[in-house]
Amino acid sequence: MDAATAVQTSAARPFLLGGDATGSSESRDVVYPYDGSVAATVALADADASEEALTLATAAREAVAELAPFERASILLATAELVLGRAEELARQITLETGNAIWETRLEVRRTTEILRAAAEESRRISGEVVPIDGWPNGRGRSAFTRRYPVGPVLAITPYNAPLLLVAHKLASAFAAGNPCVVRPATKTPLSALSLGELLVEAGAPAGAVSVVPSPTSVAQALAQDPRVKMLSFTGSAEVGWKLRKLARTPRVTLELGGNGAVIVHSDADLDWAAERCSFGGFLRAGQACISVQRLYVHRDVAGEFTERYLDRIGTLTTGDPLDDDTVVGCLVDDGAAAKAIELIEEAVAAGGRVLCGGGRDGRVVEPTLLVDVPHHVRACSAEAFAPIVVVEPYDDVDEAIRLADDTPYGLQAGLFTNDLRIIERAFRRIEVGALIVNDANTFRVDHMPYGGEKESGFGREGVHYAIREMTQERMLVVNAQA
Repeated sequence: MDAATAVQTSAARPFLLGGDATGSSESRDVVYPYDGSVAATVALADADASEEALTLATAAREAVAELAPFERASILLATAELVLGRAEELARQITLETGNAIWETRLEVRRTTEILRAAAEESRRISGEVVPIDGWPNGRGRSAFTRRYPVGPVLAITPYNAPLLLVAHKLASAFAAGNPCVVRPATKTPLSALSLGELLVEAGAPAGAVSVVPSPTSVAQALAQDPRVKMLSFTGSAEVGWKLRKLARTPRVTLELGGNGAVIVHSDADLDWAAERCSFGGFLRAGQACISVQRLYVHRDVAGEFTERYLDRIGTLTTGDPLDDDTVVGCLVDDGAAAKAIELIEEAVAAGGRVLCGGGRDGRVVEPTLLVDVPHHVRACSAEAFAPIVVVEPYDDVDEAIRLADDTPYGLQAGLFTNDLRIIERAFRRIEVGALIVNDANTFRVDHMPYGGEKESGFGREGVHYAIREMTQERMLVVNAQA
């Protein structure tokens, strides 16, 4: 019996069309990346089915918007309880479609319940503000206030690396805001999106409120160009994201794209803590995270000591079958990703870099790899690796380290280990990122905080409160009480 038997069925798993399970003549296998076994077969939505999803979402727009906030909250809380009740099953499913280690996918399920609960709370407190227009002469006798209204159907396009968590960020926020949502999940990892959509329907979401349509890339592109889409929320590569923004008919587009995460470890840092957090941050999801630690700039006075401690931490990161509880670092999503990782390592070595640990590959498992002496122009430094690769470079001048951290087209999050407030202020001012994380790796994220990037890393913000703000439109009412 192979690892995928637990979720494999003889018939293709249907997609979700306006809340209803729907079959198709076309299907695609979902493959367990670790051993290549078939985890499940999923029905594919063609252009007609995807178009129908938008038709149903448009028809449901008023019904979803008119749900009272407490009703939306009740449905989201019920969904969270359903997710919690199936936590182990969902974690195993995520591992089977991504190759992420089972401890990571259990954490992903837990975070998903937190997102759903946060969305429930936020749905109760979508508010406006009183505008004191009577502070000016022509405002005498008038009052004004603003209120936020749902924008309408949201198209959510999600990536493969966190297929439950990132769908929850979009779907839960859209529903909390009063919008129907059409989810187009990553081709490799549709199972988690289907499960979350099904659970939202089971919890009481009205007809048309959610569709989950695994589909070819060309169909997803056509959806983005449909004028019935009132907001596009995309997470994925910078290349695809910026292309979709140009193609989208709606001006409301949020993009959460790639990164090239930099962390500065200054001479006053707690080196044990920095090594621990950068070990976690560099190899989470086998490096397949947009806020993965990729570049480490360490003050020369502590570079040797830090590197020794970091190597000790990396040495504890076991690899192997992601379903094994003892595995810390799982595998990459496919052969192409694994081959690219090795290519980046070999390219760095050819340019003069040295491998301090790792560098090997067994199938789709790539060893956690630490490189030094890598020139800045080499892709292991200059591009997004999306692999278990970290480059360490010593520095003498912290202002130069800040400059190097910012010397990238990406700007998602950066990390800084220091207790010097002057350095913190300079880094915060000079590094163009969505968030600077002090005394932790750039990988740190709480799902409720504003999350997004600058430069090529994206546009707009996620995090439930902030996503709801993106998914609602503000209107102002002015009342002449003297008329």
